[in-house]
Amino acid sequence: MRFISLLAAAAAVAACSPSIPDSAAGVSPLPPARAISDESSAGSSDIMISAKPLTDTTATASTDSTDPADIAAETQAALAAARANSGQVPLEASPNNPPPQTVETSTGISEENDFDAVDSVRSIESDAALIARNREQYQVIQPTALPSRSGASGPNIVSYALSTSHQVGTKVYTRIGINKQARFQRNCAKYASADLAQLDFLEKGGPERDRLGLDPDGDGFACRWDPTPFRMAVQN
Repeated sequence: MRFISLLAAAAAVAACSPSIPDSAAGVSPLPPARAISDESSAGSSDIMISAKPLTDTTATASTDSTDPADIAAETQAALAAARANSGQVPLEASPNNPPPQTVETSTGISEENDFDAVDSVRSIESDAALIARNREQYQVIQPTALPSRSGASGPNIVSYALSTSHQVGTKVYTRIGINKQARFQRNCAKYASADLAQLDFLEKGGPERDRLGLDPDGDGFACRWDPTPFRMAVQN
């Protein structure tokens, strides 16, 4: 009787206790790894979305491989690409490569650049003796006075040019006569240069007198002779 009373009391307590809701009710279980969802976007065609990570099918082979065969294959592929781009085969660094050839002239390397050859024929002492002998041969020539000008003391066109300052064509001296231009053209044609004409002009009484008609405009310069180069030479 006592056991039956205890069971009745426990049933009464259970009937009075509120029910606890299931927190997982209505929640769909998680799909397993790498499963494909069958959900579709609203208003669009069914799109299957894969949980598998995407990979680039155009990517080149990974260079992280430590397999010697893979490294050799990748190296050959890089060399082939370089040849195709520039047309020149790149130098492959390898201990088996032969050393570069020394470029020499037809007579070989000069002995001045060969320390062994120089050391066999010369020394520091011999160089010092050679320098001393060269210094003994030095000759110091003292300046002397300029020699006097020889020959007749005639007119000098350089001195005459420096003694004037007016421009070519400026009338300074009076010229009279007829057919001055005709005489000018005829007589100036006899000289090989304007310097020779000016020198003859000065020797025959110029610039005050013009017996041959070499200076019809009266500027003191015969046959279009120009003193400007001589003046500029002194200024510079």
